[in-house]
Amino acid sequence: MPVKSRATAILVAAGVVAGSIAALSSPSSAAAPGTVVISQVYGGGGNTGAPLTNDYVELFNRSGAPVSLDGWSVQYTSAAGTGNFAANKASLSGSIAPGQYHLVQLAAGTTPSGALPQPDSVGSVNMSGTAGKVALVRSSDGLACNGSSTPCADAQLALIADLVGYGSANFSEGTPAPALTNTTGAFRKGGGCTDTDDNGADFETAAPAPRNTATAAAPCGGGDPSPTPTPTITPTPTPTPTPTVTPTESCDTAPTHRISEVQGSGETSPVAGQNIRVEGVVTGSFQGSGQFGGFYLQGLEPDADPATSEGLFVFSSSPVKTGDRVLVSGKAIEFNGLTEISPATAVNVCGTGVVKPAKVKLPLKKGVTFERYEGMLVTFHGDLAASEIYNLGRFGEITLAGGGRLWQPTDRKGVDTEKDARRAILLDDGSSVQNPPTLPYHTTGSNTVRIGDEVKNLTGVLTYGFDAYRVQPTKPVAFKADNPRPAQPAKVGGDVRVASLNTLNWFTTLKSRGATTAAERERQLAKLVANITTLDPAVAGLMEVERNNDVALNTLVDALNAKAGAGTYKAITHPNPGTDLIQTALIYQPAKVTPTGPARSSSDPIFNRPPLVQTFAKAGGGGKSFTVLVNHFKSKGCTDADGPASGADADQGDGQSCYNAKRVQQAKAVLALIGSLKLQNVLVLGDLNAYGEEDPIHTFEGAGLTSLSKAYVKKDDRYSYVFDGLSGELDHVLADKGARKLVTGATIWHINSDEGRFMDYNTEFNPPYLYAPDPFRSSDHDPLLVGLKL
Repeated sequence: MPVKSRATAILVAAGVVAGSIAALSSPSSAAAPGTVVISQVYGGGGNTGAPLTNDYVELFNRSGAPVSLDGWSVQYTSAAGTGNFAANKASLSGSIAPGQYHLVQLAAGTTPSGALPQPDSVGSVNMSGTAGKVALVRSSDGLACNGSSTPCADAQLALIADLVGYGSANFSEGTPAPALTNTTGAFRKGGGCTDTDDNGADFETAAPAPRNTATAAAPCGGGDPSPTPTPTITPTPTPTPTPTVTPTESCDTAPTHRISEVQGSGETSPVAGQNIRVEGVVTGSFQGSGQFGGFYLQGLEPDADPATSEGLFVFSSSPVKTGDRVLVSGKAIEFNGLTEISPATAVNVCGTGVVKPAKVKLPLKKGVTFERYEGMLVTFHGDLAASEIYNLGRFGEITLAGGGRLWQPTDRKGVDTEKDARRAILLDDGSSVQNPPTLPYHTTGSNTVRIGDEVKNLTGVLTYGFDAYRVQPTKPVAFKADNPRPAQPAKVGGDVRVASLNTLNWFTTLKSRGATTAAERERQLAKLVANITTLDPAVAGLMEVERNNDVALNTLVDALNAKAGAGTYKAITHPNPGTDLIQTALIYQPAKVTPTGPARSSSDPIFNRPPLVQTFAKAGGGGKSFTVLVNHFKSKGCTDADGPASGADADQGDGQSCYNAKRVQQAKAVLALIGSLKLQNVLVLGDLNAYGEEDPIHTFEGAGLTSLSKAYVKKDDRYSYVFDGLSGELDHVLADKGARKLVTGATIWHINSDEGRFMDYNTEFNPPYLYAPDPFRSSDHDPLLVGLKL
């Protein structure tokens, strides 16, 4: 199989970007041959001369088993525009039987004509009658990409079950399908069965003739597509194949190849495409509902070459159990990078056997890859730490690492990225079910897993799917709490405490960047109140508060006062909140500090979220004053409202991602603001979207400011955010020389970055039993807390 880089941790699955970092897109690629495909596309509905009033997309099940479409969607974007698939989405539901069609009725044009047959799904997408791009997506979330000006990341591509570009489309499988007219639609050849991953070859034009579930089924004859054995992004069970058993083959029929000969020592099987027969012992059966439609087989007598695997996946529903010795006949193929037999034409159970798991220790030795263990039963020696749990609730996945969590290389010195790639492995859950009602794994004494928790001697079958090596466990997996929840932030001393926290889009306006329902808004507010009241800061700088004339800000203050007592907190009105939907904000406790002078900001156009500046003195007089500058620098995403990053702001390949040059300019503008306002005892705080050893932080440090987390927080605890399985500090408090003398301590309260998104305020997909109105996962960034002695 081709050795591919480890995919992103699905942070941008369906294009949803967590927090303030967007994943970098990768070059687009064609989808693999699918079980359910787009079989017709028609976009001329209701146009002049059109025979039908509505546009439509028709789907077809090429496989030999029913497939549920619940949670899937059809998404559309223009042939060459800059809009994303997410803007035009129709949700799907129901099941589609083998050889059955599913009709998705879309928008109507302005010239009524003929009606469609009874649709199976209905949407309002308005497609072009001549050229466009249609994606069948295994998710109800919109894809924030279009395959061209905004390329689709690996995780987004993995969600695309089928793609049809037609006419002048600049994103398609192979060449685009022919251009259409008001009187022609695109038809997949073979009644929907043809799928060579080339739209130009697979589609032809004809007068629109939509088919629905009432249309007579037309199953494909032979050669049904093999589903991936690790479809963790698929929200529906993998279709179960119907094996064709050759009656002349029995336990007396000798194998033609050893499994190691089928695997080979290279990137692909040397016998791919050939009919073979192998013998081995079943090490893991994944034939149940919602699993992979097959089992793993391993030879009892390994060859002398350590580079050749002794394991193989078999796509078959012939019943087997772990420990069975079987002989299997079928075709050897490479399916999405995994060597397998598909379909199996004969499975003969001929006794029993025992396979000892191969011992694997991370990091792997240099020059060694997981390919040599593909399909084999393995045990990872020692402890593996959870380094990413972003997809634990959705796909049952956890990124594990030997030797502790993985770190952002631009956050600290000494990170060996090459070694880190050799010490990481993905733990899967042996299931293709998406968003299960309960988490597949939890830490002893808890109902979830925190990053940093560890599992010992993990045992399972090592396989490959969606650009990542992964382990399907064959024994129970139990994590131990090596990173227990901190109920309170560490003590920081002083008589005044200052906090910095990202609220993760606290919006009172529904269906914008924050909550989509009133219930979600109340859940989010309860968590933010628990966070802030436990921190108990005299001053708190906030990021990602809705810019709506302080409605969101005052709603938060009212809720805080309802919990902490009337008048406990007040808000500072931002004199220049900027042009973004979100702004920086300040709240304070008047019993502890008093604002001196007006709130100020910057008019420098380098900011679209300008900093908020306020000086405070100790309430009642006496002591020294200090000034807080609340910031939220430009994110690392490579596309914004102005288009893709370019020039110095493009990704320079140095690990700092896009817009690093702009963040450096913003740091310099903050320093200039400090100078022009003649500020003293300054704390520069906020989400700077820069890790600890990146240029913007060095710009501040070069001007004499001190990172308080570097000064006070132990290195292994100095992080506030997790992205793509890597921990690092995006949130900072930096002090000038005067403020540095006032500081008594600093800490990062790890209540968010180590927790799963399945615990946050959202009600979609999150298991209800995991929500609590507590501080944990109140945001995706950890808050910072600083003590001052005034």
